[in-house]
Amino acid sequence: MAVNVHEIEKLLMNLLSSDNDIRKQAEEAYENIPGGTKVGCLLEVMHNTKSRNEVRQMAAVLLRRLFCSSFDDVYSVLDMESQSTIKQQILSIIQTESEQMLRAKFCSVAAELAQNLMSENCTSHWPEVLKFLFDCASSQQTEMKECALLIFNQFPGIFGNQQSHYLSVIKQMLYECLTDKCSPQVRFLAARAMMVFLITNSDDDSVQRHFLDSTPAVLQVVSESVTLRDDDLVLKGIVELAETVPRFLRGHVENYLTLCLKIAGDSTLDNSWRQLGLEGIVTLGENAPAMIRKHAHLMELLVPQVLAFMVDLDEDPDWATCDDDDEDNDSNSVAGETALDRLACGLGGKAILPHVTASVPLMLGSADWRYRHSALMAIAAIGEGCHKQMQQLLPEIVTAIIPFLRDSHPRVRYAACNAIGQMSADFAGVLQKSFHDQIVPGLLTTMESEVNQKVQAHAAAALVNFVEDCPKHILEHHLNAILLQLEKILSIKIQELMGSDTKMVLEQIVTTLAAVADTAEEKFISHYPRFMPCLKYIMQNATCSELRLLRGKTIECISLIGLAVGRETFMPDASDVMQLLLKTQTDVGDYDDDDPQVGYMISAWARMCKLLGKDFQQYLPVVMGPLMKVASFKPEIAIVDSDQEKEMHDDDGWQFVTLGDQQSFGIKTS
Repeated sequence: MAVNVHEIEKLLMNLLSSDNDIRKQAEEAYENIPGGTKVGCLLEVMHNTKSRNEVRQMAAVLLRRLFCSSFDDVYSVLDMESQSTIKQQILSIIQTESEQMLRAKFCSVAAELAQNLMSENCTSHWPEVLKFLFDCASSQQTEMKECALLIFNQFPGIFGNQQSHYLSVIKQMLYECLTDKCSPQVRFLAARAMMVFLITNSDDDSVQRHFLDSTPAVLQVVSESVTLRDDDLVLKGIVELAETVPRFLRGHVENYLTLCLKIAGDSTLDNSWRQLGLEGIVTLGENAPAMIRKHAHLMELLVPQVLAFMVDLDEDPDWATCDDDDEDNDSNSVAGETALDRLACGLGGKAILPHVTASVPLMLGSADWRYRHSALMAIAAIGEGCHKQMQQLLPEIVTAIIPFLRDSHPRVRYAACNAIGQMSADFAGVLQKSFHDQIVPGLLTTMESEVNQKVQAHAAAALVNFVEDCPKHILEHHLNAILLQLEKILSIKIQELMGSDTKMVLEQIVTTLAAVADTAEEKFISHYPRFMPCLKYIMQNATCSELRLLRGKTIECISLIGLAVGRETFMPDASDVMQLLLKTQTDVGDYDDDDPQVGYMISAWARMCKLLGKDFQQYLPVVMGPLMKVASFKPEIAIVDSDQEKEMHDDDGWQFVTLGDQQSFGIKTS
């Protein structure tokens, strides 16, 4: 199939068209061109300086893609002479191109070809590219140095099995570019190239030792890239280096940490840059904690900086109605909270807790809600990493938190609930046994008097964490009060079921009720008649798509309550519940793949199996069809023989009901 350069240029222009029909026809025409012909045509377009830049760029992108995805079909099938011509043309095009962006794209093509021409034993079948690399790196022309570094960046293994032989030359090449007097861009590319090379060779001690004396120069270039607000890839590179090859920084940790702290604290920088500076410290703390612990004096600067990130909050008029999943995860406050959590886990309580406790009391006493909020979120964030040290201080910590459940600002009340919920998990058992008389009444009061639905829901969520690890005898002590409050809120919110502002609280109350019943077990029996009618009402009426999650959580709640109270108590409602479940199940054809009801349904059927035993068999003909359809994208069910059942019982999460004839129906619920 003969295609001239003008035809391929027109085709590429059409590929760039905003008209879907034109673009689709061009895509079909392009796919019909034989692979070998494509390579030659695309190279011609790249070489033709009279073509439009966007067309030449598209040609380079497509050629690189061909080499990446179909190398054997488009290159290996060519004769040796054609292959040699292609290699020569690519290097020639790079040398003669005057446009920086196009040169970069052409260098990507060269790097991809070089990578594909490296054999399994790391022998390069394109030795000319190495000479080209050295010639460019030693050139007086900045543009050529950039080309060498771009190729090396994209394929740091380009020296193959000759790497050890050329190691000193590679270092010299990179170091000279790293300290280039003329071009910041060359220095930035050299820093990235050196970091990529070290990361690629992270397991090679000889390579790592060879480059250790380059650390100061790399840090200098990182600092310069931040000062010039250039591409943040240099800063990202040093963070990745801290994760993969932290020993590169060992002799210069103080300089590295000081640089990162300076970046994090520079309010003139974009938040993304500041967060990268903080990430650099956190990453090193996770991967080489001993390095940071040796510089304890810097911790006095680090923790206040992290807390300053957490305080970077704005009043948000939509906060009360947005889900937590919708919050800005790129904000400084979230970055700071996450960093504090990771630092505590990485460096440990001895390193972190003294600096947190030095700041938190003052923050809790601030008239500015943002400081009170951040102090409470900080307490929640460090619980896991500072567990041992904080456990000794729990009486003081709990006593300090509880009053903030009644704070004047809703986001502070939210943070107090969050702290209690997180600590209930981090100090499971201990917190419940020692502080239940403070925590349970505090959360119930917040749930009862709260006018902010997000805080009300979060108080109920904190109660879930508290209840899940609460000894039954302690929960029994508070059971009446808890259930009275849940019943009151449930009744109010059911009356407003179709209102736009009720879902968040109602969903959480149903989840909290399930958790309480699950822990209380038989102690819940006397309360069962008060709640089951309400839950069945929700199942019957929460039918619109906006209430799918509520319906799913209600299905979960009913099945967990059934298991908690047992077969005898549940049986009078079993038929109604099963009919409601079957009605939901029958509509499975209308489910989206991400419908939250699906997972809840599968788990509910498993619990119904366990609860009803052989009585569940009568529902199998109706259940199995839709359930198998669900299982096509949620493979959580199986019909097995008795031997398979014994094997699968060893895998937690499977529940079975015997069908007879040595077969069982099983559903995996976790």
